[in-house]
Amino acid sequence: MVVRRYTSMAYKNPDDIVFGKAVYPVYERFGVPIGAGFVVPEIKVAPKPGSEKDLETFVKHHKEFTEEILKLCLQLGFNYIMIEQEHVFQQTYNPNYAYETAHAQVELAEKYYNEYGIGVTIRHTIGDIRKAEAEGGLRESDLTKRMFESFEQAAAAGVGDLAIETLGGKEVVDYAVARGDIKGVLFGIGVCGSEDMAWTWPQIVKIANKYGTIPAGDTNCSGANTVMFLAGGLMDREVSHTMAALARAIAGARSLVAVEAGARGPLKDCGYENPIIKAITGVPVCIECTSICACAHIDVMGNLNRAIGDVYSNESVEYHQEFGGSTAEVWTAVTGNAAALSNTALQAKQEKILRDLLTYSDMYRDPQGLILSYPNAYRIGKVITQYGKDPYLRAKYAAIEAGNIILEAAEAKKLKLSRWELETLNKAMETLKALPDDADKFIDDCLKEYANVPYFNPKNYGW
Repeated sequence: MVVRRYTSMAYKNPDDIVFGKAVYPVYERFGVPIGAGFVVPEIKVAPKPGSEKDLETFVKHHKEFTEEILKLCLQLGFNYIMIEQEHVFQQTYNPNYAYETAHAQVELAEKYYNEYGIGVTIRHTIGDIRKAEAEGGLRESDLTKRMFESFEQAAAAGVGDLAIETLGGKEVVDYAVARGDIKGVLFGIGVCGSEDMAWTWPQIVKIANKYGTIPAGDTNCSGANTVMFLAGGLMDREVSHTMAALARAIAGARSLVAVEAGARGPLKDCGYENPIIKAITGVPVCIECTSICACAHIDVMGNLNRAIGDVYSNESVEYHQEFGGSTAEVWTAVTGNAAALSNTALQAKQEKILRDLLTYSDMYRDPQGLILSYPNAYRIGKVITQYGKDPYLRAKYAAIEAGNIILEAAEAKKLKLSRWELETLNKAMETLKALPDDADKFIDDCLKEYANVPYFNPKNYGW
């Protein structure tokens, strides 16, 4: 059961939102405060394929790159570091892998904290290995049980916080995006995704609280990020960028559910919707941006989210050697130096100048950046809180508000839209405005319309 619904904004003014500061800071294990007045760098390293062949090799591999990260922090004088381990399939499927890798990393974190005074926190992002088509579906399958057991084992091993990228609604979103169907995107992300999170997250919070671990947050990687990647760059036309922007606004209403269920942040880095959620809740957020996550992907919002982030992440990079050292070392340097610039701006009380430079470098390049710039993220957040008690309505009107923001910028000639982008947006807005305001009616309509979508089963969402 969801603990609370947000019906008001944590920030009274969008100008108060800035990197390194959150209304409700989080204090992680081994001396890492997040959102407490400075930015913390995060490093994510994916293990080499094949290292998971046996537990001993897998644990040794994790210890190797974790110690490389911590030694480099000493060399470069970084006082704080967050090390995130995004689970590969085997790490979640075998809960003992989750425990042993987490335990090895936590031991190193404790050692470097005690001996050198470096604030280190270990985050484990448990893999959502559930399959909608599995026997028992999303809620009762063996995969579901293994997933929650891996949460339990990572928490028992002493990680600082726990996160996940839930995939509820993905089967509907994939179907709808391929058809340019904004109604299906709204149903998949805003309704199915929210229902799945409302079922999943209270259980995650219960496990985290049992072990004194922080329940951190979620991301709509399986939905809005998929649409963003399909939209691609400015020359791509597989999916419209205006559709991707509307999907992201819907994701803001959806990913909020984690915080409503008790997540405290920092929210997951690949949640590009995080500016919206930070504006609503005041919890700290982790972000990625192209200048520090190009190792994993490149997008049209290279600097923008960095403007409000409390943790800067590189996104996952496979562990191997580069000219500057291992990828663990190279990308620790990249994230640490990015954080150092923002922290200097905070110390010099110039943070709003840097925030605005980062924001305006991307704000009018693409509709997605436009709606995630902090003033517009705040606007979307206000609409979400206006309809805060109804997951469907807040997702619907978040998308409509995002559309209004894009149309206003295009009319003012601040944002250039192709004829195809504008036509796609206008069609989507007509569809959204025509949808009923009755959530039960909308869900009933969708259950009929999407009944034959492969792997879609209403029982996965409690219907």
